[in-house]
Amino acid sequence: MHTFIIVPTGFGVGLTSISLGLVRALERTGLKVGFCKPIAQNPAGDNGPERSSELISRTHAIQPPTPLPLAQVERMLGDGQLDELLEQVVHLCQQARLGKDVLLVEGMVTNRQASYAAQVNARLAQGLDAEVILVAAPDSESIKELTDRIDIQAQQFGGCDNPQVLGVIFNKVRDSDFTTRLQNESPLFRDAHFRLLGSIPWKDELNAPRTSDVAELMHARILNAGNLKERRVQEIILFARAVHNSVELLKPGVLVVTPADRNDIILAACLAAMNGVPLAGLLLCGDFAPDPRILELCHAALEAGLPLLEVSTGSYATAHNLQQINREIPLDDLQRAEKVTEFVASHLDHVWLHERCGTPQVSRLSPPAFRYRLVQRAQAANKRIVLPEGSEPRTVQAAAICQARGIARCVLLAKPEAVAAVARAQGIELPTGLEILDPDLIRMHYVAPMVRLRQGKGLNAPMAAAQLEDPVVLGTMMLALGEVDGLVSGAIHTTANTIRPALQLIKTAPGYQLVSSVFFMLLPEQVVVYGDCAVNPDPTAAELAEIALQSAASAAAFGIEPRVAMISYSTGDSGSGAEVDKVREATRLAREKNPQLLIDGPLQYDAAAIDSVGRQKAPDSPVAGRATVFVFPDLNTGNTTYKAVQRSAGVVSVGPMLQGLRKPVNDLSRGALVDDIVYTIALTAVQGDVQP
Repeated sequence: MHTFIIVPTGFGVGLTSISLGLVRALERTGLKVGFCKPIAQNPAGDNGPERSSELISRTHAIQPPTPLPLAQVERMLGDGQLDELLEQVVHLCQQARLGKDVLLVEGMVTNRQASYAAQVNARLAQGLDAEVILVAAPDSESIKELTDRIDIQAQQFGGCDNPQVLGVIFNKVRDSDFTTRLQNESPLFRDAHFRLLGSIPWKDELNAPRTSDVAELMHARILNAGNLKERRVQEIILFARAVHNSVELLKPGVLVVTPADRNDIILAACLAAMNGVPLAGLLLCGDFAPDPRILELCHAALEAGLPLLEVSTGSYATAHNLQQINREIPLDDLQRAEKVTEFVASHLDHVWLHERCGTPQVSRLSPPAFRYRLVQRAQAANKRIVLPEGSEPRTVQAAAICQARGIARCVLLAKPEAVAAVARAQGIELPTGLEILDPDLIRMHYVAPMVRLRQGKGLNAPMAAAQLEDPVVLGTMMLALGEVDGLVSGAIHTTANTIRPALQLIKTAPGYQLVSSVFFMLLPEQVVVYGDCAVNPDPTAAELAEIALQSAASAAAFGIEPRVAMISYSTGDSGSGAEVDKVREATRLAREKNPQLLIDGPLQYDAAAIDSVGRQKAPDSPVAGRATVFVFPDLNTGNTTYKAVQRSAGVVSVGPMLQGLRKPVNDLSRGALVDDIVYTIALTAVQGDVQP
């Protein structure tokens, strides 16, 4: 089993961010990863749980052991009990590595209170037989100065030529040419052994606290909460100029700081908010209250979500205090933690990690590995995906992300000026190549083809033109004619509104009689498939068998080895009744159609999912306790189960993905987040690549 220890070369290198990203990168290779921060270093006044361990727990579903308190560690070091301390650390790490393929240990940070940290890290690496990864953050120093600093730190572990010292990860890199200059000028990387394991660019967005965090850290009075927990502070600007010289500064993510008597600035900020600019908030400073008459004029902006805060300090002191606030990720800001995790992981050397750690002990597809492979396959597929809800803000942002990252070539159906207005208001940069098609300019091109497709249903041209007013129908026609490779809708439309045109215009794929759906359930340890949870209310035995075969094919297409459990309230021959008999017959029919498929039923959910229960209730089953595809007997059971698991266990679900159609059409939840839409677009692109 591999053990890595990550060690900072200085203060403020972002060690927690690197831990988050490195765990994610290791998980993407299919490995089970343990994490241990053996010695807590909470900032002064922070009596909560240790930050790295808690964030790892909340973002990766890993339960690290509780670190040793710093006061206890310092007491033991002062009493000469270093060996006893190392024994306790080894015990913690043994707890963290149980059932894992690789263990990541986070070392101590050297600061004024812990000048001994470097020596402790060296003994930790030795005591744990751990391979060392250094973490550095380039400052304004030259390449030579940076190289010397890394070399000095490496000497604690035997030097850069020690095989146990693997290399360095650079964080917070602001110079786009840094990596090239480093490899050309630094002697450290001339030996193939010592590697550059990652170069993480600086990104302002990842360091943006929520407005609520700023309010708490500044001890501000909240005059209007608005979207306090949703808005993020991308930039802090102290407004001292006249309004006409300040308008261009009122941009998305700006925290407007102004004296409470600057009524002109207050009104300008509120007008910007009413025009759709999502300011981070309005912070009034000074030891006097804002004019209530002005606040009454700002009522609409405040109702629309603009946070309004107040501090008693003057402008200069307020600006100084804002620059000093702690920018670390709060423990409850999981959205930011997840973004940091994904960003750091995407800039690490995955190939090297996979080669270094080898093959996982048990093959499984973890949620990070699923998401990573999904995006990689979508990028390789290079599909054109139409988004009928083209001016919906979340959809615009998701399309911009997918276009910029090469996940798909997105087509927004909307008025170009409407999309541009949304982008301006939301601070979205529309990438080159993002297509925006005005439905009014293209609609009539699809009237005649639609009449031909629906000629058996008595559809005429005026009726087709009327139906094509619906952008979902228009997008479905583009898909039917092969102009796009897939369609994603549902952010503001119902499931029926998305599926009905597909059933009418796309039809079922050869060999299939019905359309069904699956959800990819991202459980903590692995990804499993649930079907059908969205389409067929009460399938017959033959239909249930087809759903099982479709779901197994979908699982295999996305890298999940299909072991299909046909779920019922009874296992094996222990029960009887019409519903159990239906599941039993569906299992038999599915086996007949695909004798190679691992499928069993009826199985109760616990017998299908839990190894110990499966061995007890169905000892001879090839599926019990190991199921990766769960097929429910009806929509009532399936939909209830998926929502119960999703909500009660905090599980992310991707879907529903429709299966059985000739071409991919996928539905969104109307509460979908931007990331949900991005992954659904990726799912659709991959689905279009694997379908005949």
